[in-house]
Amino acid sequence: MRIIILSVSFMLSNLLLAQDTLRALFIGNSYMGVNNLPQMVQDLSNSLGDVLIYDSNTPGGQTFQMQAANPVNYQKMAAQEWDYIILQGQSQEPSFPFDQVNSQTLPYAVQLADSAKAIQPCSQVNYFMTWGRQNGDPQWDSINTFDKMNTRLRDAYLRIADSANAAVSPVGVAWKYVRDNYPVINLYQQDGSHPSLTGSYLAACVFYSSLYHKPSTGSTYNPGIDLADALLMQQIASSIVLDSLSTWKLIHSDSTLQANASYSSIPGASLLSFSATANQDANFTWYFPDMTIETGPIIGFEYNLSTYQVMLIAEGLCDTDTVLIEVNHSGAGLSNPSQVQWKLTGPQQIELFGTCFGEIVAYDVVGKTQNIIREEMASGCRITFPANTSFFSVQTPTATTTLRIPYLLN
Repeated sequence: MRIIILSVSFMLSNLLLAQDTLRALFIGNSYMGVNNLPQMVQDLSNSLGDVLIYDSNTPGGQTFQMQAANPVNYQKMAAQEWDYIILQGQSQEPSFPFDQVNSQTLPYAVQLADSAKAIQPCSQVNYFMTWGRQNGDPQWDSINTFDKMNTRLRDAYLRIADSANAAVSPVGVAWKYVRDNYPVINLYQQDGSHPSLTGSYLAACVFYSSLYHKPSTGSTYNPGIDLADALLMQQIASSIVLDSLSTWKLIHSDSTLQANASYSSIPGASLLSFSATANQDANFTWYFPDMTIETGPIIGFEYNLSTYQVMLIAEGLCDTDTVLIEVNHSGAGLSNPSQVQWKLTGPQQIELFGTCFGEIVAYDVVGKTQNIIREEMASGCRITFPANTSFFSVQTPTATTTLRIPYLLN
């Protein structure tokens, strides 16, 4: 994991990023409640020019099973439209034996996530990946050290998130980095379990980057810890989250819908098949360069050009996504573009720079040839063309290239 100690780029990026307003519901236990972690995240966000509106329910000792049976959690889920619903289990339970986790933890963690999505279809579920106890848990050899327990917690929360199609905020990973590299910094209270003020500040920095996808470096908010430690917590948390967004399955609140598009061809034919998929239910609209508009996840399209661009717009319940495809189809009529030097000198006139131009043919958007006026010049040639011209096929000494008229590129 790469850690940037002097993070000038992060500080500059904070100045350039727009203000975000997010709504988050924190459901957990004393690991959230001690030092009022949600309030810390709000204060940190405010110091960086962002806004966090939050609510929480954090009674001590709550397991996922207890949370799933608590009607207050569902009332709070329904209270307003949340961008994020953050879930945390009892500090030991995800580290227990695999079979025990499968029967006593995983089903209820997923139940909570499914309920959150049913109540708030446009919210994201985010699991609070907690940390190992200072000296591990002596009741079982596989978690009797910090490293053993922390590793099991990390793996368990990633597995839970994968099962629930959710994300994690990797506080436990940042915790381990601090312990490994800065052992004099104490992240624990005297019980060796709950977070010290510095530990909660580290967690707040991780949550800020996980929710906003921005570094916390440069924040002036300090809950009363050593200034150098505060700056270090910002740097470590920012790097661990932002360097590995895909590992933690973190998706920005403005990008919950993610669409993909592809195309395939039939050998020897100019007909192409275009396919669209998305990570949630969506309607797909395709826009082609001849002004054709098609809808649906799979459509066919035929065009007498070998290179062109297609735009797909996916519209879901909560978000939209736009995908651009560069089509390269050697079986179609016109060749790929190359580096012919030219400029537009009038609404219907271009000049080509160079010598030894061969045949120059103009086409409209459906590939029909157009009449042009060609004037030879010392530096090349001038072409006057009809208003409906879309492409030129230009023969050079080494190849035939395609030029697109600028209005198709805008």
